[in-house]
Amino acid sequence: MTFDTVSMASPLAEPSCDVVYWFMFLKKISIDKDGKRHDYWALVESIRTERGPRHCVVSYLGDMDEAGRLGIEQAAEGHPPVQESLFDQTAPEWVEVNVRKVRTERSRRFGDVWLALELIKKLGLDELFERVMPETHPRISWAAFANVLIVSRFCEPSSELHIAEQFYRTSALADLLGIPDDDIYDNRLYRTLDKLLEHKDALQQYLKERLGELFNIDYDILLYDVTSSYFEGGASQNPQAQRGYSRDSRPDCKSQSDPLGTSVYRSCGYERGHSSWVRDF
Repeated sequence: MTFDTVSMASPLAEPSCDVVYWFMFLKKISIDKDGKRHDYWALVESIRTERGPRHCVVSYLGDMDEAGRLGIEQAAEGHPPVQESLFDQTAPEWVEVNVRKVRTERSRRFGDVWLALELIKKLGLDELFERVMPETHPRISWAAFANVLIVSRFCEPSSELHIAEQFYRTSALADLLGIPDDDIYDNRLYRTLDKLLEHKDALQQYLKERLGELFNIDYDILLYDVTSSYFEGGASQNPQAQRGYSRDSRPDCKSQSDPLGTSVYRSCGYERGHSSWVRDF
């Protein structure tokens, strides 16, 4: 068994006996057990009495790193744990690091993900989703899944499969929303889109009013622009997909019309709504 000491003067307590001079220090206690070396630390008080110096263990501190020992030293010397004024001369805190054993684990995309969630809160979409979709599936609310979809579209527009297998697992959403990676998969995200579709009109009306409040918008003119989408394959389950003139130069595929409504004010526009209808050829 070996000992190592770090000395410090200390006003922590008054000794119970007649003392000429006393101080405290950290003592490292090294023990060899089962072929392994174990280091422990103890806070020891050194007291010089009329009968000579005496050591008294104040507390066993166990295994501590350099930062922990520095904190004990500062506390024993009466230094406060926080900076009291702007020009305090505080002792630097440092530890020795073996750079060969340092590695990065579980790095996550955070900045844009956090910003997207803050924008959702600013718009009040999280509260709207909780009102219109209060039910859960099976233990996580549809509103939480809707937030996942919005953040994904904001940060990295892609398919629901990519969101489930790539984006969500490499972002900080699991920590920010409290939804484990395994609870996010493509089928559940598709069902969330179905749930949102039921409340499309209410969502578009809410966004129109909320944007007007945030940016003091007066909606003067409503313009419509018609685009189209085509489908490769039979599209047998989509009654709106029809054959005829193709705006996309794909007469071999079925297509449908998609009008976009844009409210215009002061030469600027915000998309206000989206609808689809069967084309009249």
